[in-house]
Amino acid sequence: MKNFDALIIGSGQAGTPLAHKLADQGWSVAIVEKSTVGGTCVNTGCTPTKAYVASARRMWETEHLEEMGISLKGKSAADLKKIKARKDKIVDGSVKSIGKSFRDHSNITLIKGEASFVSDKVIQVKGKKYTAPKIFINTGARALVPQEYHGIDYLTNESILELTELPKHLVIIGGSYIGLEFGQLFKRFGSKVTIIERSGQIISREDEDTSAVIQECLESDGVKFIKHAANISAKGRAGKIRVSYRTDGNDHTLSATHLLLAIGRIPNTDRLNLSVTNIQTDKRGYIEVNDYCETSVSGVFALGDCNGKGAFTHTSYNDFQIAASYLFDEKKRKISDRIQTYGLFVDPPLGRAGMTKREALEKGLKVKEARREMTRVGRAVEKGETKGFMSILIHEKDDTIIGAAVLGVGGDEIISGILNLMVSGIPYTALRDTVVLHPTVSELIPTALENLTDVK
Repeated sequence: MKNFDALIIGSGQAGTPLAHKLADQGWSVAIVEKSTVGGTCVNTGCTPTKAYVASARRMWETEHLEEMGISLKGKSAADLKKIKARKDKIVDGSVKSIGKSFRDHSNITLIKGEASFVSDKVIQVKGKKYTAPKIFINTGARALVPQEYHGIDYLTNESILELTELPKHLVIIGGSYIGLEFGQLFKRFGSKVTIIERSGQIISREDEDTSAVIQECLESDGVKFIKHAANISAKGRAGKIRVSYRTDGNDHTLSATHLLLAIGRIPNTDRLNLSVTNIQTDKRGYIEVNDYCETSVSGVFALGDCNGKGAFTHTSYNDFQIAASYLFDEKKRKISDRIQTYGLFVDPPLGRAGMTKREALEKGLKVKEARREMTRVGRAVEKGETKGFMSILIHEKDDTIIGAAVLGVGGDEIISGILNLMVSGIPYTALRDTVVLHPTVSELIPTALENLTDVK
């Protein structure tokens, strides 16, 4: 059995920086990776999908040139082989950089293979055993594929990125973040797209008005939505797939060339053989952790998607920061300190921080809202991108900002400025009274904050 100061299982957005942090402190570190270094974000998540979103945006721009007074002879067309090649080059560059960083550090050993536990502090990879007083699990999550779909040809967020020909008709089951992003970008590439959602609202965690505007944005691109769908099933092979569902008391069937399952995510903890350890998981398979990402076994930590505390790249990275603070900085960081923030990278994008209106009301809070439609934002009008709105929630008790949504041009960037104010606990009046650069989208946030209405 080989001994290290630390074992890290998974080289995602928590595992990789943690390996370097510990190694820089003089620790001997082994990082185990079953596939390609970089984790979900680099290989099948943020990096490749946002490269696709950028290509889809270029398609949208060419189709809206006339609105801006520009004439273009001919018609633009998406070449998925070239789009994929560009994506692959970007991903490959990141993967090579991460791999080189491991090889160049004398205190880091990269072990290729799938890890499984033998006991609380011992793991096995390809028949060889390793141990360390500190173990960090960063195994991520994968697409949920219900048993009823196992006998058909389906796509996940990973396999859809390997297509080299555009689907003629892409049917997506699941109207949340992954389904919406792929739905819009493939429609812009030229595919027919239908999104089927069980509930009556897409992205059900959002406020109804937010979800409604997002749906309108995608519908303006030509994406079709079917909601309140029950008894969803599918059969067939790629090119000839039949999707059945029931709405309004009637049965319906769709013909599709491709089927994307965007139903949800499950943690990869079922592959770790945790049953031989004292590491506890919840009923969904997420590893239970305390405020410092430590599991029920002292010295064993779970970071990133596998602990169910965030499921975003930025929360995974923050888990690394929390673990590092626990070890070297007197536990100054905690999971409970962070304010939830995330984005939906459709176009226009949604930037979200803190609570929704529904969450605030469910907690019994007295809240006021500052809201401004993008149609009343000069820079958005000048850009020709007036879909969406800005909304900021103010706690009546102390005038702090407890939530915000910026759905519109630049929303994914603008939200960080509001989040910074929320983290510092400064009253909203500081932002209201700030002189903001003109002409920008952000400059209308102080104006919006001058007019608050009660949220009921």
